[in-house]
Amino acid sequence: MEHLVEKANILIEALPYIKKFRGQEILIKYGGAAMNNEEIRRNVLEDLVFMNYVGIRPILIHGGGPAITEKLREKGVVSQFVNGLRVTDKVTVDVVSETLAELNKSITHDLNQLGARAIGLSGHGNEILNVVKHTANGDVGYVGDVRSVNVMPVKELTEFSIIPVVYPLGIDEKGEMYNVNADEAAAKIAVAMQVKKIMILTNVKGIMRDAKDESSLISSLHVDEVEGLIKNKVISGGMIPKVNAAITALRGGVRKAHIIDGRIKHSLLLEIFTDQGIGTEIIL
Repeated sequence: MEHLVEKANILIEALPYIKKFRGQEILIKYGGAAMNNEEIRRNVLEDLVFMNYVGIRPILIHGGGPAITEKLREKGVVSQFVNGLRVTDKVTVDVVSETLAELNKSITHDLNQLGARAIGLSGHGNEILNVVKHTANGDVGYVGDVRSVNVMPVKELTEFSIIPVVYPLGIDEKGEMYNVNADEAAAKIAVAMQVKKIMILTNVKGIMRDAKDESSLISSLHVDEVEGLIKNKVISGGMIPKVNAAITALRGGVRKAHIIDGRIKHSLLLEIFTDQGIGTEIIL
């Protein structure tokens, strides 16, 4: 009986959050190694379906770095990176497009199988991400910086409680296709959609003062502290673009930004529907 009461208490704890976010859009960025683990992937997608069923409007933006690297390796192409950006020649951008489209189709299919309504969108094919060629790190090929976002293809779905599943390719004014960093794409779409919250899934507990000590998790971080933490190498590597994406979203008017561990079972639900939450919240 106590077990049943505990379950009821969990539902009651979730109630104010369901009320708060019902009818609101929340953007989730999902990618990296977490996409290759079937159990983690299923948990993430189940969380999205739950959100969808209680009236929240999730938007999923996904990358596919490891899958792209593997596909290129099979073709005999060695992946090169400059400051975290994949050097993308014509052959590579075609492989990126093919791999992301396959992943998108698979994720969308799984969401539909789990009982939601989901439709896949390409940032390029649906002309969502309008880009200019990236030049800040020299010539890295077909890599684009997001100049503007066309939200209509996304809004047309969320208004009918359909989950948009978007992959980050962009289009320039000549119609050329460009690879776009998924964290940047997520932040720019979050701002353009003015979502209630952006949640960036990663494969660590959050931002930690000591990477080897999970008890050193920083649960709340002010944007003014970020520069010092990057300088002192507390925030480094692949965490930098995630933190920058969160800051871009916040400065663009998104109310809340979270970096959370996608490996934790039902981490999205724990962050949204519980008093304590998990991971690192970044605040203005």
